[in-house]
Amino acid sequence: MKLIIGNKNYSSWSLRGWLAAKQSGLSFEEITVPILGEHWQEEKQSDDFQPSSGKVPILWDGDNVIWDSLAIMEYLSDKVGRDRFWPKDEAARGMARSMVAEMHSSYASLRSEMPMNVRRRIKLENVSDQTKSEVVRILQLWAEVRARHGSAGPFLFGTFGAADVFYAPIVSRFVTYGIGVPGFAQSYMEAIWEHDWMQTWVSASEDEQWVIEQYETVG
Repeated sequence: MKLIIGNKNYSSWSLRGWLAAKQSGLSFEEITVPILGEHWQEEKQSDDFQPSSGKVPILWDGDNVIWDSLAIMEYLSDKVGRDRFWPKDEAARGMARSMVAEMHSSYASLRSEMPMNVRRRIKLENVSDQTKSEVVRILQLWAEVRARHGSAGPFLFGTFGAADVFYAPIVSRFVTYGIGVPGFAQSYMEAIWEHDWMQTWVSASEDEQWVIEQYETVG
């Protein structure tokens, strides 16, 4: 398999696809294509990118091609067994799927005002009411799921799984923009940030030389 991703510093969806690939336990080749880099438009027209219309991440498994991070995670969970990604308990599994779907389709204001930038640290001023409400919504979800299903470990459903794959970029955003969170959320964020895979991603982000100016001027 080969997984094509964008810049680790900026590409939240690439992080989700990459974490899903790591969670699968399967071997894969990682190919990074710098978003908006010198050859970005040319790369987007290549055969590897055609199925996704130039979007990352995109997974090739032999002749099978899967794009969109949620589709990639579902494809991999079918290959290795869904229990590797999703809680076994029916109620917990239903909540995990709902949280992942909500993350996949929502929070447009937060994404716009807080683009992922792993290397940067800034206290964001003048946050819109819509973004504030989205932050509150995420914290409420985290609180509820930790209380109901998180007793087995430090992650949302105890052990690391699909929900953590999808909320890891939110953790990164909260770290970048200095979002104050209650103690339970801070503990969860520390568990994500200190995870070996996340530390590998963060280290690689710090080593990247590519800079996207429009994401460096936010705030």
